[in-house]
Amino acid sequence: MADWCIPHDAYFGLAGGIAVNAHTLADFRVVDADVLERRLEHAVTILRRQRWLHRDRVAQDGRRARASAGAASFRRREALERRLPEAQAQVPRRHQQPEAPPAQEQPALSPQPWAAQRRHAAGRVERIRRALQRMPAREAKKQKATKQKATKQGGAKAEKNAAARVATTDPEATVLTMPDGGSRPAYHRPFRTVGQGQVIVGVDVVTEGTHQGQWPPMVDPIEARFGERPKEVWVDGGFAGHDAMEEVQRGEKEGKVYAPVPEPKKGGVDRHEAKAKDSEAVAAWRVRMGTEEAKAISQQRGATAACVNAPARNRGLTQLVVRGLHKVKAIALGFAAAHNMARGFVLQPQPLPTG
Repeated sequence: MADWCIPHDAYFGLAGGIAVNAHTLADFRVVDADVLERRLEHAVTILRRQRWLHRDRVAQDGRRARASAGAASFRRREALERRLPEAQAQVPRRHQQPEAPPAQEQPALSPQPWAAQRRHAAGRVERIRRALQRMPAREAKKQKATKQKATKQGGAKAEKNAAARVATTDPEATVLTMPDGGSRPAYHRPFRTVGQGQVIVGVDVVTEGTHQGQWPPMVDPIEARFGERPKEVWVDGGFAGHDAMEEVQRGEKEGKVYAPVPEPKKGGVDRHEAKAKDSEAVAAWRVRMGTEEAKAISQQRGATAACVNAPARNRGLTQLVVRGLHKVKAIALGFAAAHNMARGFVLQPQPLPTG
């Protein structure tokens, strides 16, 4: 991000003319990351007041970024409980600097390396504690995912596969399936973009691999922040969960969902025909996606959400260099703020050069 503050006008304006380096960004992510939330809301409000932006149609899409967590640092509960006392025992030792050696021996270490060692020892204890705090949620999710496989694999093997693991380097990172098919520690960062102007109106960072259940928590903050609920929501097929659809749609008058209908398992079945067990919201979605209007609207989603994720990849949001959900979200918000500022340059008329 510091490299973009020189050649890119939006990042330069976001920095406010202040020289940015690694220490400045590190302090900002921890202390003042909430400023980016307000900056995002301010930019969207200004564009809307100037009638350059309408939030009638909102699209959501996300990409997975490689987390700064070691793949070999994932441990089970037993290993974490065993390592916690060992890490706690190292903290008092790091606080006790040895006495100064005789003159003929090597000089003692300066206070700075000892302070770094103390911080490292205390940070390791804190990360292991956070990993143990996250372990119950990971165990419940792992057991739910392997419940259907237990009868096929056998009890002992299924129990072994159901053991959850959490990383000691970044406890909030999760092993996700990446676009290339491999599995690595990563974060999922969905962006919610308006259909007109390619302006980001919502940013979130999640640690779940599935898309289902991720879009209702994005619609409600938009309504609470701007006082208006999107009339149309565009998502891809991975988001099309029936429960989430009912929560977002809330009837035909309050919002419409445009998401591809999965292919039926049985041949000869019309996927756009309402089923008897469907709720009113799900049945309306099936019928709606069979119309020509829905097909035309769905084609526009690629020019909205995909065009936002493309510059995100170009600016390095595929590999994270920070650890922790809070810092990762600060990076995503920083990109969104700079992206909206750049889109403001395009949407608003610029004065012609003189002379």
